[in-house]
Order: sequence, then structure tokens, then C-alpha cells
Amino acid sequence: MKSSRLLATVLLLQTKGRLTAAQLAEELDVSVRTVYRDVEALHAAGVPIYGDAGHQGGYQLVAGYRTHLTGLNPSEAEALFLSGLPGPAGELGMGNALAGAQLKLRAALPPELRAQADRMRARFHLDAPGWYAKDTSVPFLQEVADAVWSGRVLNVRYRRWKTPTDVDRVLEPYGLVLKAGRWYLVAGPGPRTFRVDQILTLETSETECAPPGDFDLPAYWREYQERFHTSLYQSEALVRIDGVEQTLRIESIPKAARYLLSLGPVAEALEPPELRAEVARLATEVAALYARDTSATISDATPL
Repeated sequence: MKSSRLLATVLLLQTKGRLTAAQLAEELDVSVRTVYRDVEALHAAGVPIYGDAGHQGGYQLVAGYRTHLTGLNPSEAEALFLSGLPGPAGELGMGNALAGAQLKLRAALPPELRAQADRMRARFHLDAPGWYAKDTSVPFLQEVADAVWSGRVLNVRYRRWKTPTDVDRVLEPYGLVLKAGRWYLVAGPGPRTFRVDQILTLETSETECAPPGDFDLPAYWREYQERFHTSLYQSEALVRIDGVEQTLRIESIPKAARYLLSLGPVAEALEPPELRAEVARLATEVAALYARDTSATISDATPL
């Protein structure tokens, strides 16, 4: 909208000082001709903006002028909660709102705090997903987010890990959680946790819903993670690593054996006997694999 663009123009000049028409056009993603028209409109509205010609010229505000039109709209206020996560904000369809909120917030800061905020932004960056995490398509993320905001019941077809894999569910959205680059929906009744990228189809109903009055999303997520890890690692193993004996919680004998074998000779499984036997079996198979003479095979495969 033009009104939002005009306000953004004033805030840019307020925070950055003199800017050329080309620089304003790039910041606002408009043409230079549009910038000229916007400056004329600001002049007509009484905003003390003036331009200097020449190589060092550009537009700037009269010294000491500051706009008080820095109030955040609802979308921008919501986006500020994701200000450290520009990627997820974009996934939720709030990228433009986040940029507008940050611009308004920066304009409202006194010069010394603005410079400190700029240094912080230049020197610290949050990249939440792990190194080997693949980008996962989440086609219904914005629809789920809209249902969370508006409090609308969702009818979904969901793919789970056990049979039957594809099931129909009626969900009351309580909140969204981003964990290691993956989105999770916490929903009632229950509540329960669902991976948003496993939603196959989705329909938003007109039925309204709301979390229980005492529901606390961060507290629920902490408890959920504790329950998950407790259910996942139900066994224990005694191992010796670099000469030090210690007890580890393990998920299963096969997974623990592969992990210990990956550590090489610095790790030894002591108990239970099944784990020690499995590590020995895998080690024997690996030794047999590398004891084979592959020179003939490599020679046969070499082209003349």
C-alpha cells in the first residue's frame, strides 16, 4: 500500500540519513519514478524532506525531525517474536511484516542504541537447523499457522510411523514449535504432537477452538521432550571409553553396537553380554570385509 511505503520512506531517511532515489528504490523494491512521486506526496503532506543534486546528493530529512508514526500493526507485532529467525518467519508468510517491524523498531531507537543493535545484527546470526538436516517441504505450514492464530479446528489426513500409516484426525491447534529446523503442531484433544510436514491433506473448519486456560506451550514442550527421551532410551549399558567405565542409556542393542564400533578401539562394551556379542559380531564382519583382496577386482575394472 502507498501509505505504508510513504511511512517506510520516512523511516529509512530517519534511520539511515541521506539516501539517493536509486537507493530508496532498491530498499523499497519500487522504481525510481515511484520514489520521485512518493517524495512529492511527502512534501505535500508537510514532511520536511529535501533533496540535494550532484554526485553526493540525495534525499534527507530536516535536522532534528523525527516521526512518531512508528506504531506496529498486529502482523508486525507478531513477527517481532520471530525476529531472530528470519527463515521461519518467511516460512510462516511473515517475512515482509518482520522487515517492517524491524525497520520501525530501529527508527524508534536513539542513535547510540541503534548503533549497538546494528553491531549485534552484523556479528551474530542464528541458524537453527543442524548441518546435515535436509530442507523438508511443509506445504500446509501457513494454513496450520492461520488456524493457530484464528483458533479454528483442522480436519487433516496424517501420515504416522505405525500401521495404519495414513489416518484422519480432527485437531484443535494449540501452538507451533520449531525444533531443529522441523515444525511441530501441538493440538488437542490431549494435547498431542504432530509433525506438520506429515500432514497429507488439510481442511480448515468454521468450528472455533482454544487451548485450555492453563495450557503453557513452552512447559508442555519441555515435558514432551523429557517423556520422549525417557521412552526412547529405556535400556542401559556399561562401557569403557578411554579407560573410564561409565553407564550409558541406550535405545537398542543394534544401535548402541554400531555407535560403539564407530568410536574404534577407544570404546569397549562391557555389559550387557548381548551388546558385547553384537559389537564383536559387527567387528568380525568389518575385519572380514577389509581382509579381502580387492586388487584383482580393481584391475579388472580399470579400462584399457
